Amino acid sequence: MSDNRNRSRGKRPRDEGERARPHVNPRRVAFDAISAVTADNAYANLVLPRMLAETDNTGRDAALATELAYGTLRSLGTLEAILAAASGRDVRELQQDLLDALCLGAYQLLYMRIPPHAAVATTVSLVKAAVSPRVSGLANAVLRKVAAKDLDQWCDELATGDRLADLALRHAHPKWIAAEFEAVIGPDELADALAADNAAPPVHLCAKPGRITKGDLSRETRGGEHGRWSPYAVYLPGGDPGKVRAVAVGQAHVQDEGSQLVAVQLAETPLEGPDAAWVDLCAGPGGKTGLLGAIAAERGARLDAVEIQPHRAELVAKAAKGLPVKVHTGDGREFGEANSADRVLVDAPCSGLGALRRRPEARWRKQRGDIDDLVPLQRELLASGLRLARPGGIVAYVTCSPVTAETEEVVAEVLKAGGAELVRADWLTARVPDAERGEFAQLWPHRHGTDAMFLALLRKTA
Repeated sequence: MSDNRNRSRGKRPRDEGERARPHVNPRRVAFDAISAVTADNAYANLVLPRMLAETDNTGRDAALATELAYGTLRSLGTLEAILAAASGRDVRELQQDLLDALCLGAYQLLYMRIPPHAAVATTVSLVKAAVSPRVSGLANAVLRKVAAKDLDQWCDELATGDRLADLALRHAHPKWIAAEFEAVIGPDELADALAADNAAPPVHLCAKPGRITKGDLSRETRGGEHGRWSPYAVYLPGGDPGKVRAVAVGQAHVQDEGSQLVAVQLAETPLEGPDAAWVDLCAGPGGKTGLLGAIAAERGARLDAVEIQPHRAELVAKAAKGLPVKVHTGDGREFGEANSADRVLVDAPCSGLGALRRRPEARWRKQRGDIDDLVPLQRELLASGLRLARPGGIVAYVTCSPVTAETEEVVAEVLKAGGAELVRADWLTARVPDAERGEFAQLWPHRHGTDAMFLALLRKTA
């Protein structure tokens, strides 16, 4: 299984008009979304909703297209390994659109309850229409061989005896990511952690305090469950969150419950002295800013939100509209005056490996070297957060990644400079079982139903 997916080759031109036709078959929509990701480096969560709207796919058809596209993209490495074994060739040498179609067909055969004859027939028809009739025979032959075994049988056949590699294949992760997770969570829970990345997550909403209660938001969503952990979380039972009135008018927003928890922990950490000046140092796209801004409004505090990318700063401003938040477009490493802030959030740019369930293609685009490139920036931002904090002030260092190099090691390196001490995340760990990670907090999809958020709290001492 290749961990480095350079998908630029084999790009085929497409007439944009063909995507705009109403009532396009959901399998074709899924195929077009997969092709946009593999050939054009698009993001599935951005292109698929647009394609569904343009092709008038709603309800069950939209759900099918989403399952096909997201599921195929999550499973690409495993699907390609199985297709290679079934075809007896290096499938990376196939033209890209044919490989996309084969992966789509193999996903239906191995992961869904679609009858094999239907999965093969519909995929061959798709190949004829969207790729070329000349390769439809090849597609038919390869998919029939895939259909001869189920997923467990294929994984057993492809097993190498390398425990980590075999587990990564079975759960559709690059081996290096499995190794990074195991280094944190240990071997006993690794399979559960990997499996959780392959389960479609529910949409979590955040009821902005002071604007709407969790109960009222739940009623507006027509039965949305209250979140298990966050005092502001509601689980959307289905549908488009943008069509929820509270979301449309800014009383609530989409935000993973884990993201809510780490933001609230910063606000709930005991603090001596003044508590009016808060900073969100890496604010885009604005979910934590919106929540912290609403809490700040209730307490008479103000929040400075810093974002280096102008288009993301605009999203932050939208998320914080009407709140005591001032948005700054700039570099968090250079922002503000020393000793000026009471609470600082450093939600550092990271690998995002804690949110793989929400970004289906991400695991195949990441490389271990990407983390090494991010670590210096993470250290500099945390150091800047401590510079901004006044003595006695609190800094929360947050990543949506459990990887040790981005979490514990970054904190340890910054602490070497002195002037700060660790504080336990007692509010969070008292609410959420099994969230302690030594002196830090760590959430996991398989344990808590949240993204794998890491949190370190530091108090400035001098």
